[in-house]
Amino acid sequence: MRVNAMHAGHSGVRIRGVAWTLAWLAALFGLAMLLTALVALEDHGGHAAVFAWTGLAVVAAGMLAARLAGPAPGHLGHREAFLIVTAAWLLLSLIGAIPFWLLGVCHGFVDGVFEAASGLTTTGATVLTGLDGMPPSILFWRSMLQWLGGIGVIVLVVAVMPFLGAGGMQLLRAEVPGPVKDKLTTRVSETAKALWVLYLGLTAACALAYGWAGMDWFDAVNHAMCTVSTGGFSTHDASFGWFHSPMLHALATFFMFVAGVNFALHFAAMRRGVSLSMYLADEEFRFWLAGLALMATVAGLGLAAHGDGDWDAAVFSVVSIATTTGFTVGDYAQWPPGPVALLLLLMLVGGCAGSTSGGMKVVRFLLLLRHARRELLRLVHPRSVMHVKIGHRALTPGLSQSLWGFAILYLASFFVVGAMVAWSGVDLLTALSASAACISNTGPGLGAVGPAHNYATLPDAAKAVLALAMILGRLEIYTFLILLVPEFWRR
Repeated sequence: MRVNAMHAGHSGVRIRGVAWTLAWLAALFGLAMLLTALVALEDHGGHAAVFAWTGLAVVAAGMLAARLAGPAPGHLGHREAFLIVTAAWLLLSLIGAIPFWLLGVCHGFVDGVFEAASGLTTTGATVLTGLDGMPPSILFWRSMLQWLGGIGVIVLVVAVMPFLGAGGMQLLRAEVPGPVKDKLTTRVSETAKALWVLYLGLTAACALAYGWAGMDWFDAVNHAMCTVSTGGFSTHDASFGWFHSPMLHALATFFMFVAGVNFALHFAAMRRGVSLSMYLADEEFRFWLAGLALMATVAGLGLAAHGDGDWDAAVFSVVSIATTTGFTVGDYAQWPPGPVALLLLLMLVGGCAGSTSGGMKVVRFLLLLRHARRELLRLVHPRSVMHVKIGHRALTPGLSQSLWGFAILYLASFFVVGAMVAWSGVDLLTALSASAACISNTGPGLGAVGPAHNYATLPDAAKAVLALAMILGRLEIYTFLILLVPEFWRR
């Protein structure tokens, strides 16, 4: 196995290997622009040329950079993986913003990066208005960004570049959301391919279901990409509320729920012929299902108590926020305080580990509750030995410490980002809800960034901080923050 010996100064990071991988990743990303150029042919406004030439330029630049970086790396360690994944989301956010700038959709530098980062991180926060009259190519590009970001562009790299070998597993571990990184197959490249086949099949099924229920096919494809990725971008300003169809709302609720489940669990269940018992045997799934049912019931009763018996909106909103999708069927900011507080909690917790959802992840929240219960029981039985378990396995001390470390960093990041946004001149409610919505990759928040508004009115400084917060949340805190630790760069 070849090991690249090029280092950055005296650090242990193989910069040439990092640069080579990022270059090919950018080149592959340029192909998505070429696909969008085909959609833009329907615009008759010159947008096809913009996407085509931009895509070709990105592909050419990526291939040239890869050639200058030298031969393919034979091995990537965990340091290179962390650096590649974080740098990839930053680099692709910049590249993804180019069409927004060239076509005049986003006039400012920060707005373009914000929109692209929101797409790639599947956050769904937007600075754009007038979506109903926007060219199809722009709408499709936004959806494409979310679809690529949903399962992770890095997983695609592992799928098509099996020669990365052991480094492929490092990339997969650094990219796939959640604390559980079970292999689906014996080989890393096969694992990534299995994830993409499952992801593509689920997207196709969702698009067909939407088309069957009455959406036109352009809307169906775009909303399917943004549903399965739990991204929440829509082709309409009113989001899913534009479709006054209980059937479409029910289908969206179902597919958002499915996308919020661990994809490894989907894969295992399908290998046994779509076995329901596989799902029910999973503790995280059972806890999440029961929690969603409880929260939807409480939200529905809370609305009914205030004279609004819209159960459709209650169930849809709970699932949309819990999966961090961010689709809306109305302005939940106008709900009574109780149901709104539930949505904020769901936003921070998010979906299951190994899903396309953001947030802290259900399994972490479940384990934290069990930790709290154990500490209470130890007050009653101080000499007893009690373990926190998931399934039939007890948590190791190392995993327990990692769990608490993540929770502390997650909450600290939420408050720091909220404080920075408030410091830019934004009111406290908007600042804190925007922080929660972006770190959890949900999108809509409360106040000036609620479902009836967007992020366009925020200062550029606030948008820049929130764009970084989206990437921080998408990479689950550790992958991003580790680069700020001086020891990371030392040999």
